[in-house]
Amino acid sequence: MKNIFKKKNELSQKTETVSLQIEGMTCSGCSSHIEKDMNKTEGVVSSAVNHETGKGEFTFDTDKLNKSAIVDAVNGVGMYSVVNGNEKEDCCDSTSDSTTNKASNKGKNQFDLIVIGGGSAAFSAAIKAESLGLTTLMVNGGLDFGGTCVNVGCVPSKNLIRAAETAYHATHSNFAGIKPKGADIDFAQIIKDKKALVAALQQQKYMDVVSDFENLTMLKGWAEFVNNNTIIVDGKDTYTATNVVIATGATTNIPNIEGLNEVGYLTNVSLFDLEEKPKSLTIMGAGYIGLEMAMAYNRLGVKVRIIEFTDRPLRSQTEDITDVLVEQMKSEGIEILPNFRAFKFEKEGNDTIIHCNCPDGSTTQIVEKGHIVVATGTTPNTSKLGLENIDLKLSERGHIVVNEKMETNVSNIYGAGDATNTPPFVYTAATEGSTAVNNAFSLSKQSVDYASLPWVVFTDPQIAGAGMDEYEAEKEGIPFEVSKLELSHVPRALAAQDTRGFIKLIRNTVTDKLIGARVVAPEGGELIQQLSMAIKYGITIKDLAESFYPYLTLGEGIKLAAITFGKDVSKLSCCAS
Repeated sequence: MKNIFKKKNELSQKTETVSLQIEGMTCSGCSSHIEKDMNKTEGVVSSAVNHETGKGEFTFDTDKLNKSAIVDAVNGVGMYSVVNGNEKEDCCDSTSDSTTNKASNKGKNQFDLIVIGGGSAAFSAAIKAESLGLTTLMVNGGLDFGGTCVNVGCVPSKNLIRAAETAYHATHSNFAGIKPKGADIDFAQIIKDKKALVAALQQQKYMDVVSDFENLTMLKGWAEFVNNNTIIVDGKDTYTATNVVIATGATTNIPNIEGLNEVGYLTNVSLFDLEEKPKSLTIMGAGYIGLEMAMAYNRLGVKVRIIEFTDRPLRSQTEDITDVLVEQMKSEGIEILPNFRAFKFEKEGNDTIIHCNCPDGSTTQIVEKGHIVVATGTTPNTSKLGLENIDLKLSERGHIVVNEKMETNVSNIYGAGDATNTPPFVYTAATEGSTAVNNAFSLSKQSVDYASLPWVVFTDPQIAGAGMDEYEAEKEGIPFEVSKLELSHVPRALAAQDTRGFIKLIRNTVTDKLIGARVVAPEGGELIQQLSMAIKYGITIKDLAESFYPYLTLGEGIKLAAITFGKDVSKLSCCAS
């Protein structure tokens, strides 16, 4: 099917149409790519390209262009070339000034798609590409295939969190009639089991999934752009493709503090592999990564301190949320130092001395006998890709700037995952990788919508959210109302004698639709998907309040929180509506 784009003032121009036979197209995305780039060329009035026939028709202003210029312009788009026309220089030959016919240069180093990275976004892109029959090269450096989530992120951290919860419940009881007697913790065995789980899932959920792919080539190495169609790997071999997806992920942001590199530090990458239990940990940073590590290792018998340069942990959330979390963490013996800023590290024997600015303007020295753990956010892995060679647009923090279609400012290059300016979750990365490939090779474009995105922080209690909070709603100028239900009003929490936390709903007062939710509760993350779906599909508070919920489930708290918009639930009987 032809897809014709016309520019303004066509009728006032003296035009001519040329028909060209084009090599190198494999799908409708290729024809769309040529049309898109050609229509940016000054003097081109319209373009119609058919990948099945290989034919392209281009109407141009004869005062600005001629046939030769049109041929040159087509040859300048990606890996395509005009048959029996002015042939373009071989993009893979960086040492020769000669021109060659593209058809004679087809070989093992040319692909439909190059995916740079090896994590969730990259694998999702490869899976989508295989379904479309595209030849794909995946180039991965740094972490092993599988990326952050399975190797050093989601899987190991949640495994250790669950192990730590088991140890905690062996020493703590919510019931006066139950006296726990403690647990023998074999720390080395916990880490060995964690490593075994990571290895198994890395194989089962990543390598095995693509093991029978006929069109996928996987390569370990560092990729750098030569131009927008060509990369060089480890400074040796070059590879070309019609389209490229950058999915290189992110790593821990290491602050520039005097002495930090000299004294040595851990990140989640190295901490999770220590088989000898640390004497103690000072964690730099109180974002979700730092908080999850703090609770897990503290419950496994490690003395933990947190240094946070802002006024409270998890600064991105409202104070009522962090108040609950801080109270719990302090009750477990975790030391939290808000508004402290480290400015120097030095060694004194086996100890590390941390020089800090204090909230009152004074300075102090903190002694750490164990390890320093850096958890001060992440930085995208984009600095060594040679992006200056393709003029790719980055954010101030170095993220690849993409739109809702995962498109960058370079027409044949797409981004996905933590390397981009999108929410940094493994499940968003997977969606983005698939979306990027679809949009690169299909005329039917897809967009990613994060408006109802659910997320969870796996502390105890867990913190979960979807949609807006009250401050975001106010900033957007949306008329809103908040209902906040303490868990002391939820029968399930009362029966469990664990009433830490609350359920908070935010509704649009004009439409009565749910626009946001926050949950602070043991296993609160299990509620957030329902609330996310309610936001996505425009469910009203009235709908939530009038639906059936099983009695003595935490989910019943959603119903009660919805009822709270209009009634005092403390005056209602059980199962009342």
